[in-house]
Amino acid sequence: MSNPFEYAPAPESRAIVDIKPSYGLFIDGEFVDGTGTTFKTVNPATEEVLAEVAEASDADVDAAVKAARRAHTRVWSRMSGAERAKYLYRIARIIQERGRELAVLESIDNGKPIKESRDVDVPIVAAHFFYYAGWADKLQYSGFGTTPLGVAGQVIPWNFPLLMLAWKIAPALACGNTVVLKPAETTPLTALLFAEICQQADLPPGVVNIVTGAGDTGRAIVSHPDVDKVAFTGSTEVGKAIARAVAGSDKKVTLELGGKAANIVFDDAPLDQAVEGIVNGIFFNQGHVCCAGSRLLVQESVADEVMDRLKRRMATLRVGDPLDKNTDVGAINSAEQLAKIRELSAIGEAEGAERWSAPCDLPANGYWFAPTVFTGVSQAHRIAREEIFGPVLSVLTFRTPSEAVEKANNTPFGLSAGVWTDKGSLILSMANRLRAGVVWANTFNKFDPTSPFGGYKESGYGREGGRHGLEDYLKGTSVKGADS
Repeated sequence: MSNPFEYAPAPESRAIVDIKPSYGLFIDGEFVDGTGTTFKTVNPATEEVLAEVAEASDADVDAAVKAARRAHTRVWSRMSGAERAKYLYRIARIIQERGRELAVLESIDNGKPIKESRDVDVPIVAAHFFYYAGWADKLQYSGFGTTPLGVAGQVIPWNFPLLMLAWKIAPALACGNTVVLKPAETTPLTALLFAEICQQADLPPGVVNIVTGAGDTGRAIVSHPDVDKVAFTGSTEVGKAIARAVAGSDKKVTLELGGKAANIVFDDAPLDQAVEGIVNGIFFNQGHVCCAGSRLLVQESVADEVMDRLKRRMATLRVGDPLDKNTDVGAINSAEQLAKIRELSAIGEAEGAERWSAPCDLPANGYWFAPTVFTGVSQAHRIAREEIFGPVLSVLTFRTPSEAVEKANNTPFGLSAGVWTDKGSLILSMANRLRAGVVWANTFNKFDPTSPFGGYKESGYGREGGRHGLEDYLKGTSVKGADS
């Protein structure tokens, strides 16, 4: 079937972005050369090398933590909340002013479509800084005390590089902490541009430090004895290693890990709306979403109709150049991730599930995977149990709400879920029984800085966003026995 929606290419200009040939580390308010080696960051849509980036050594991480400690002790923790808020507001406004530049750079370095980085990522990034700027002088009303922890070590993933940075840095700074943050090795460029924004906002040196690198750099941050709080978003495997590493210490830890979310469609759901939600739930950001609706649970009586509508909709998805404003599905972030998606998809076929991929021409260069759906999936299939982290949907059916709940909860993960039905009472009943940190009703993948986000079980612990996002950055009694 050919694509009924033919669009002329509408590429966003790369000229707005100035990518330097090499980048150092951002420590104590300045860009400095690292003492370790370097690595390359690559455009996943073309495999073109974008820049050489410093890999922070243990000594570099130590220098960053010392800078953060000095800034915390001498400046940031002594500043009033209203003064801290001014810096956060200033950062938020600069993000808005430089939004196009940030969006283009994110799409080049990450592979995600420009319309997502432009219309979703960057606006929510600015909104997080605005929101937590509003909290900075109101911490006494949070219920979690007003005393900051000190230095926060933060490690973020490659799927939402700038958004995860905002989720981590904004609440930490609002509470009076200073930060040492490591972006993912495949997507460091927007974090380094954010460092320039910190300079532009005249943020006091050492309040935010950006150290680039791979796993060893992350381990150096997590295990540093002068880091008071560890915040990590990424794989469950690494999250478990971090939990083991900090066990027995007095560090606070929040972990936002993997997911295998169930998107549950009942027979009375608005089906066209539900199909849009299914597509958004799994193909948004190429399925590189920890809360992706990667398991579709559809009521038997409408399963065939939903699948027909879903396949028709998938056939209209445009896969290709992330900088083209018409692109729906961009590039897979790395060769390593593409290999994992291919491996698990092949296993799905070998175990007997029926595979269907949207008809599309994939570019010759870069890392690409066509939007794919598997039917005839059982709960025993690996594609129904393991996080694929790509544009691959596994479809299961159910007859009753209780069966849907049982299947949805039959996973070690518990990050998110979706419920599609016309009945408000059924939504509330399902939400109450689903073991997921976030349950969306007749929508999916909606994020708001005022709303907490986080998981159960192997999806981690702690919450980011909302008032709850302040708790793990403050020394205080919990909300059960809040400070006056």
